[in-house]
Amino acid sequence: MKTQLLAALLSTGTCAFPQTLSVKWEELTAADFQQAVQKARTTCLLPFGIIEKHGPQLPLGTDLINVRYVAEHAAQQEYAVVFPAYYFGQIFEARHEPGTVAYSAKLQMDLLQETTDEMARNGCKKIVIVNGHGGNDHLLPFFAQAQLAARHDYMVYVLSRPNYPAGRPALKSTVDQHAGESETAHTLVSRPDLVHLDRAGQESGADQNRLDLPRGLYTGIWWYAKFPNHYAGDGSAATTALGEFDMKAWTASVADAIRAVKADEIGPRLQREFFDGSRQPLNTKQ
Repeated sequence: MKTQLLAALLSTGTCAFPQTLSVKWEELTAADFQQAVQKARTTCLLPFGIIEKHGPQLPLGTDLINVRYVAEHAAQQEYAVVFPAYYFGQIFEARHEPGTVAYSAKLQMDLLQETTDEMARNGCKKIVIVNGHGGNDHLLPFFAQAQLAARHDYMVYVLSRPNYPAGRPALKSTVDQHAGESETAHTLVSRPDLVHLDRAGQESGADQNRLDLPRGLYTGIWWYAKFPNHYAGDGSAATTALGEFDMKAWTASVADAIRAVKADEIGPRLQREFFDGSRQPLNTKQ
C-alpha cells in the first residue's frame, strides 16, 4: 500500500521532498538517499571523467572536474542523484605523461559494470553516463551495447558531449581538441583557480601529423603521432565568455537528457521485451 501511494504521489507531482536534498550521492544520509532516489524518479547520473595530462596549463583532473560541474548544475535544474567522482576510463594514449592513471581494459569494463549494478541495486533504475572525456567515446557506447548480453532490471543511457548552439563566441585557434581553447575556457568557469594561462605557451599543441596512412586505416598510435605532448590546440586563447557559453549549453543538454530519461517508458519496456525474447529465440516470430 505504501509503495502504491508513493507511486501515485510521484505520478501527480504532489509528493513533497525536502528542498535541501543534495544532488551529490556522497553528501546524502542513508535516509535522505532514499528520498533522493524517489525525488529523482530513479534517475541517476554517472559523470565520467579521467586523470590525464591537459597541456601545461590545466589540472590532471580537468575532464572529471568539468563533467561533474555540468552534471551537478544540471541535476539542480532537473533533480537527479549524481554518483561520486569516477575516472576509470580509457586513456592508454597518455601513459607516457606524468600523472596519467590508465587502468586495464578488463578492469575498466568490470568496474563500470559493477558500478552500474550497484547503482541499480540502490534504486537507480535509469542510469545516465555523462561522458566528459574523448577517450571514452568508443568505450561507453560499447558498454551500453554490452548491457544486452545479460538481463538487467535497469537501463543505461550514454550522453556524449554536446554540439554547441548558434551564438557561440568565435574560436581564435584552428586546432582545438585537447586542453585547447575550449577546454581551457570550460575550466576557467568550473575551477579558475586551477588554470595557469601563463603556462599555455610552454609546449606546442600543433598537429605534427607524423603518420602517412590511407583514410579509414586505424592504428592506436594515431593520437601520439599527431600530438606527442598530449596537447592539441592553444589554451592561451581561452576566455571566460567562451567558457560560460559552453558550460551553460552543456549543462542544459544534461538537464534535457534527465527530463527525457525520466519520461522514457518505451525504452525499459522494449528492453524487457528483448530479454524475454532472447531466452527462447526460436519462439521469435519471423
